Amino acid sequence: MKKLVIAAGTGFLGNVLVNHFKSKFEQIIVLTRGESKTIDTIKYVNWNAKTLSGWENELENTDVLINLTGKSVDCRYTVHNKKEILNSRIDSTKILNQAVLLCKKPPLHWLNSSTSTIYRHSIDKEMDEYSGEIGDDFSMNVAKSWEKSFFEIETPKTLKTALRTSIVLGKKGGAFLPLKNLIMFGFGGTQGSGNQFISWIHEKDFARAVEFIIDEKLTGIINIVSPKPIKNRDFMKTLQKSLKVVIGIPVGERLLKLGAKLIGTESELVLKSRNVIPKRLIENGFNFEYGDLKKAFENLNKKL
Repeated sequence: MKKLVIAAGTGFLGNVLVNHFKSKFEQIIVLTRGESKTIDTIKYVNWNAKTLSGWENELENTDVLINLTGKSVDCRYTVHNKKEILNSRIDSTKILNQAVLLCKKPPLHWLNSSTSTIYRHSIDKEMDEYSGEIGDDFSMNVAKSWEKSFFEIETPKTLKTALRTSIVLGKKGGAFLPLKNLIMFGFGGTQGSGNQFISWIHEKDFARAVEFIIDEKLTGIINIVSPKPIKNRDFMKTLQKSLKVVIGIPVGERLLKLGAKLIGTESELVLKSRNVIPKRLIENGFNFEYGDLKKAFENLNKKL
């Protein structure tokens, strides 16, 4: 393919996708709040994710547009932060919808970030794209509003796909590094009850899944998660064994909530049970390279 545009492509997931696709596209353009520049073959173009200012011209004749924009949820849910979390997602999606409609030759396929957190806390049921139950709290309502702003505008010449992504485990970012550090300091035991499920995906499978969706022209809602969610206690135990650390002190819910407050985040990120499965990916024939958690950790723990 010729041209890929990634909005907010300088973060962890953006870098994962750039590295994966740089040999597969003739041109990659990254929309960034930073300065406009070109590094190697990657063109960076400034935008504020709110208004049209010239960056929209880059969408012309684009094969694929991927939007990753959104303030990190790894923060305290203050009134200000809640507003930023919601607005950063809605504003960027709305202005991209406007820009796509203005194009003479708009992107052929637009993949927009969403989140597997849209499904309710679930110990009892695996959530797929067909029968998954969507809940009602701040995080889930943000996800619902995000997807609504994406799909409510019809783009006749542009396919649309929402990526309900789970925790992405990567060597240089995502949840893996802080969890690894926790284990190394001896606090890698069960978190909370340990019964809550974790839906995760290796960074390579995340990029491969995105490529698969593009190649197969899959539209609508897609869960970007590994095939089998795993309980927190088993997840932490597997990582502990992978790192050859013997001591793993458990951290109860009360201590987790206190610790989250001290480091400026929310305990929900650990305590919510995300019991999500990738039914559409599997039924369309996608094969996971790192569907097994032990294999994923072995790869991530290899020296760079």
